[in-house]
Amino acid sequence: MADRGHLKAALAVFWSFFGVRKRRDYDADAQSLSPVQIVVAGLAGGIVFVLTVLLAVYLIVQFVK
Repeated sequence: MADRGHLKAALAVFWSFFGVRKRRDYDADAQSLSPVQIVVAGLAGGIVFVLTVLLAVYLIVQFVK
């Protein structure tokens, strides 16, 4: 299933953003996921993070006015 691989890649990148990956999980992901899946999930996660921060700043600025 391709969807399961995408979900595994997204979860691996999510936990890696926080720096809380166990060595055992890292090794399992390295064997089961392709580099392309990791790069795409990382880019998507980074974009979502930046957009979330921008939205939070926008809402705070609007609230303070």
